[in-house]
Amino acid sequence: MTDPIATAIDPFAAPPPPAGDLPFAALEEGVQAILDRLRPLWEAPATLPVRARVAPGAIRDALPAMAPVAPETLRAILADLDRVILPGITHWNHPGFLAYFSISSTIPSILAELLVAGLDTNGMLWITSPAATELEQVVTRWLWDAMGLADGEARFGMLTDTASISTLLALAAAREATGLDVRGEGLAGRALPRLRTYCSAHAHSSVTKACLTLGLGAANVVAVDCDDAYRMRPDALAAAIAADRAAGHRPMAIVATVGTTSTASVDPVPAIADVAAREGCWLHVDAAYAGVTAIAPEYRWAMAGVERADSLVTNPHKWLFTTVDCSALWTRRPDVLRRAFSLVADYLVTSADAEVVNYMDYGVQLGRRFRALKLWMVMRAFGLSGLADRLREHCALAREFASWIGETPGWRVVAPVDFSLVCFRYQPEGMGDVEADAENMRRMAAANDSGEVFLSHTKLGGRVVLRLAIGNVRTAREHVRRAYELVTGGA
Repeated sequence: MTDPIATAIDPFAAPPPPAGDLPFAALEEGVQAILDRLRPLWEAPATLPVRARVAPGAIRDALPAMAPVAPETLRAILADLDRVILPGITHWNHPGFLAYFSISSTIPSILAELLVAGLDTNGMLWITSPAATELEQVVTRWLWDAMGLADGEARFGMLTDTASISTLLALAAAREATGLDVRGEGLAGRALPRLRTYCSAHAHSSVTKACLTLGLGAANVVAVDCDDAYRMRPDALAAAIAADRAAGHRPMAIVATVGTTSTASVDPVPAIADVAAREGCWLHVDAAYAGVTAIAPEYRWAMAGVERADSLVTNPHKWLFTTVDCSALWTRRPDVLRRAFSLVADYLVTSADAEVVNYMDYGVQLGRRFRALKLWMVMRAFGLSGLADRLREHCALAREFASWIGETPGWRVVAPVDFSLVCFRYQPEGMGDVEADAENMRRMAAANDSGEVFLSHTKLGGRVVLRLAIGNVRTAREHVRRAYELVTGGA
């Protein structure tokens, strides 16, 4: 039998009681134990390798094949956390993490995440937690205004988990807007035209995945040619739509990107919006990475024309220092989005429905996390001026890294550096393309194996290109300089 006195004195020393939860003292001690494990990321990141150094299957094989029958103490669980789990963590929150699009969690966001977990709120209906719904309405409007879009038509905003889901919801609304009653009749067994979605050849793969999920098919995602700066060409878009109409296909949606995944290029949204309006296509703008830069007024050029979009997404969890997951989606046609998804069972009907927003009506999920609390606390704790300053600093660091690359023999920057991403390649005179591809991969692997930094790569024009993406709130010049030294051998 559990000794309640021993548990109260040392809540980690005994298993939980036969019924009910552990004592609150276990939470207090547990939070401190977790903070002790997080502290090095803030105070001594050089002591931690950025990338996990484990072999495939090592973590799985180090753990029992079955869950324990008898309860175990928190002390034993944390011991295995230290022994097995933490060595297998790639630290996205490390200042040397410069791969993909860097992310970082901040103190106000972590505090909010703890509170969200403790409250365990489900915001499916307004009545199931009014604060969750109304705070979501407030912070999505705050962010819309902060990006300089306040003069545009007011938008319905909501928070999802990722841009992939936001884009899925937007394209579902685009499908609904065709009037083909896919919701009621489905796609099978009917003579329907091919529904076509157009995007840059450098658009995120989530566009194609959304079309796969919606039954539209990967073959109906049209990759539009780009210019020398990797931006969608409006003339090529118009030509693709004309060709599809001539073939009997139905243009459904256009996805423009503000900050493409490979190069952070910005599609010419105003010209694309003209095409969308003329052709009657739903325009979705994927600004998952670069959209938040508009909080700094000098970067608002990148968001020109997005107020004309039918839907827009940006991710606070990418570059606005908010813990994963938090993606903001806006639409000027919420009636269409609601029509695509609303399905209200009798047990979900409430007396307040006519007066409030029930976010369950605007997406696939019924249950919804209280994501708004994280974004609210981040925006208040740093303020718009503080957020803008941090974004500016990251962009300045990227430009400085690009200048180092440009001054180093054999190296060159291969795409515009508009934000905090630098695409670069090593290919000295006389080195062939294939050899250069292999050498770039070798140098990236060596830098990553150091444990000090983590870079990623892409392909442009079929050739390997290295990427350095700055987005962690704790990344400083010393980390960027060290990445340069490791990958180039410079000093």
